[in-house]
Amino acid sequence: MSKKQKTLFESWNKSSSKGTNPSTSKFNNATVLPSCSSYDSPGENLFQRNVFARASNQLVDKGFDYEAGKTWIYPTNYPVRDYQFAIVKEALFKNTLVILPTGLGKTFIAAVVMYNIYRWYPDGKIIFMAPTRPLVAQQIDACHKVTGISHVDTTQMTGTNLPEERKRMWMKKRVFYLTPQVLVNDLARNICPAESIKCIVVDEAHKALGNHAYCQVIRELQAYTNHFRILALTATPGSDTQAVKLVLSNLLISHVEMRTEDSDDVKQYTHIRDIEKIVVPLGEKLLSIKSRFLDIINIYLKRLTQRRAMTAKNPGFLSKFQILRMREDFSQHPPNNIDKFSYGLIMADFSLCISLYHAYELLLLHGARPFYNFLIGIINGEKSIPHARSELMKNYEFEMLLKEIQENYIVENINSNQNMEAQTTGKKPGHPNWKNC
Repeated sequence: MSKKQKTLFESWNKSSSKGTNPSTSKFNNATVLPSCSSYDSPGENLFQRNVFARASNQLVDKGFDYEAGKTWIYPTNYPVRDYQFAIVKEALFKNTLVILPTGLGKTFIAAVVMYNIYRWYPDGKIIFMAPTRPLVAQQIDACHKVTGISHVDTTQMTGTNLPEERKRMWMKKRVFYLTPQVLVNDLARNICPAESIKCIVVDEAHKALGNHAYCQVIRELQAYTNHFRILALTATPGSDTQAVKLVLSNLLISHVEMRTEDSDDVKQYTHIRDIEKIVVPLGEKLLSIKSRFLDIINIYLKRLTQRRAMTAKNPGFLSKFQILRMREDFSQHPPNNIDKFSYGLIMADFSLCISLYHAYELLLLHGARPFYNFLIGIINGEKSIPHARSELMKNYEFEMLLKEIQENYIVENINSNQNMEAQTTGKKPGHPNWKNC
């Protein structure tokens, strides 16, 4: 953890932590570590309390409950797994990136960390961020099944909640499940009590690149406080080493816990699988859209090349991440003689290319409809960007491409509606304006 990000307790009295390594110990309901005392109390018999002596000279930030801080709780209402216990123990005291295959309990780890910080800071706010609303809703149920944080203190926030309503939630609730954009907006409006935030869980953390809302949240939050714990979760940390480094930097990560299905402490919880990879080729229509769209992207790549912001490359061999990295390199090492106006144009073209490559990835992975919807959003939706809009709307090839895709949608929707009507009424599909005689 960086000096700037010393948050919560980072160390405990070593005299009370001697004993068996948690990664090799066997757990039972009586003890968790030989050196840690534990006890059962009414209503809490499902939890282990691990007691650590607090160093007398250690300083913590405002709001820490010293009595609660003497212990941290690990639930035993689920089978105790060594690797989860070991990861929780680290994540409570360090900003941690947890890299764990799907189905091996990342949400369980998050729930335990959230519950302990919830106890340690009686007035603190705990946040679980997920990139989409369905994921947000899914994580609420999963976390509550593990530790049972009171529903009275918990709420889900989305863009459908009005700012005034969210302001009341921020004042009354303590545990929040939301998308990062909601938190960015509320920090900007100053309706979120940023200094009260003590823990942020970042789901799908590999998305924290460039100007993603995850990155904006951490930057905004640092303007108010450095006293918060970050727990980042992912099954796929990044496409290469540089991408992982950027995620670590953007999320202020100081410690990484990584397991694979072949890790010694994980093997017993995985099943042998036969994986068959099936590559579905693009159809003729999608190949045509792909080729024409790459020609459009190349216009702006050539402009960046002419301005010496990048070297000439085949647009088909580039990706969104590579453009992000080029923009970062250029911003850190701009030419000495460049003026502010030219610098601004180059950065705007980089942003445009990043958006276009995101659309390109949607086309290849999900098809024409998500590709079309994203581009329409850039032009006249909530994500409309003035520079991108002005550049794309004066591009004739781009305009024709969108028009053709839109016309295909209309035909597809008419045919789909007619087929559905035929199935329900028994009538044969025909032109919508024709009447049966």
